[in-house]
Amino acid sequence: MLFSITSKSNLTVADLGCSSGPNALLVIYNIMTIINNTKLSLNHEAPTLQIYLNDLFGNDFNSIIKLLPEFYQSIRQERGDKVGACFINATPGNFYGRLFPNNYIDFFHSSYSLHWLSQAPEELTKGAKPLNKGNIYLTSTSPPMVYKAYFEQFQRDFKLFLKSRSEELTPEGNMVLTFIGRERPHPISDPCVKIIGMVLKDIVLEGLVEEAKLDSFNIPLYEPTVEEVRRVIEVEGSFILQTLKTIQMGCDADIQEDVDNYVLNSKMRGEFISKSIRAVFEPLLSVEFGKDMMDELFSRFSKKVSQLMELETLEYTNVVISLTKAT
Repeated sequence: MLFSITSKSNLTVADLGCSSGPNALLVIYNIMTIINNTKLSLNHEAPTLQIYLNDLFGNDFNSIIKLLPEFYQSIRQERGDKVGACFINATPGNFYGRLFPNNYIDFFHSSYSLHWLSQAPEELTKGAKPLNKGNIYLTSTSPPMVYKAYFEQFQRDFKLFLKSRSEELTPEGNMVLTFIGRERPHPISDPCVKIIGMVLKDIVLEGLVEEAKLDSFNIPLYEPTVEEVRRVIEVEGSFILQTLKTIQMGCDADIQEDVDNYVLNSKMRGEFISKSIRAVFEPLLSVEFGKDMMDELFSRFSKKVSQLMELETLEYTNVVISLTKAT
């Protein structure tokens, strides 16, 4: 798959859902390394890279831009003349729609973004009574119509994403996507979302949050199965599927096992996971349940995670896909 794009002397690359901070540039560093190493292995000159970092308009792109001088310098010191010129730009916008001109991008990458929907299914709160009462996401108690509404929203969003990217990719363009999914149709297996729901129910029962707020809130998130992903790709028709696989990841997979010569216990792991999950979910949850409730919510979340880690392995499923534009 890489050969088709690495045969070019100038490459355009876009990272969709880049977020902010150093991790955004870590992804770019890895992409640059793979492309340059492939070029060198083929005895080709390192290509000139035009890289676009995309996220929603509210993303803090300034924090990334400020890191660029140091990033460019570290690349030059590490790789010397074995790396080509690199130009990095910010492209704010919603990837559920067009972002670039036709036939413009050689390679799209997106990591941990496509399980987010453009919106929660509207039909869940349209009627007199909320359809997913007492839940913030899909659970074993959610009616079939709630599953149907979430899947149909995912279908609409993912089809639009694929159509938009196919128009923007060059004829031999490629795309690699990683997002959270699930192994089986039921139940939804993401432990962190499940625990947030458990904590919110406890807070409601204690009268700290109104029950109506919980009943009306649905996370705009869908974690598809491999077969659901395959079906949408085949129906939409713009891409040839090269790879489609799942990888199980522990919720604490990013924690260093050995820190200052001691092993992290379940309490420390719970706190680490809580900080990571808070960074992702707090902007959504604070709007509905209030900023003043966030410390309490994630303190309880941390404790609940620590307790559960003593009893079971907390894992989520990554779906990894590679696609080539159909001709």
